[in-house]
Amino acid sequence: MNYKDIFDLILDENDFTVGGGSSSAIAGAMACGLIGMVANLSKGKEYGKTDEEYDTIIAKLNEYKAKFLQSCVEDNKAYLMIRDAYKLPKDTDEQKELRKAAIQNAGIEAAKVPLFNAQLNAKVNKIGTDLLDKSNPNCITDLQTGVDLSKVGIDAGIANVHANIPLIKDEKIVNDFKAQLAQI
Repeated sequence: MNYKDIFDLILDENDFTVGGGSSSAIAGAMACGLIGMVANLSKGKEYGKTDEEYDTIIAKLNEYKAKFLQSCVEDNKAYLMIRDAYKLPKDTDEQKELRKAAIQNAGIEAAKVPLFNAQLNAKVNKIGTDLLDKSNPNCITDLQTGVDLSKVGIDAGIANVHANIPLIKDEKIVNDFKAQLAQI
């Protein structure tokens, strides 16, 4: 499955295999595209940055965009791990313990991906915010939309981490996730 398949599934109200985590990544990728476009349209003018600085921004955003597109696929895989863990048998004590461990491991993976998305969206948000007064003013609505999409990506990523934390029974791991969320 690739990011285009994931995007189609996000749009399908009858599909239950993708959700906020993948949407956080897609929002971030769209933010990168819009902010990068504005940086491109700011080159050759006197808006506060050199063409080389805009090119550096564009290259960084393209790197982030590729990471987001891969991350939306990874989020789907993490959800499927949770689904599969809940399908494990629980007839014996041994099966219950194996199932419990599988659910926690899946929960950890399912929290890692949206945490990554939130953290990366925060970087994109900073880039976009820094460009608000150093870019082509004719593109301000495109830039603001990119900044807003990155904020949606942050919020959706954080919400998805919180949604997956209850699956994790190891307090050290939970506290680590919470500490990383507090830094965003």
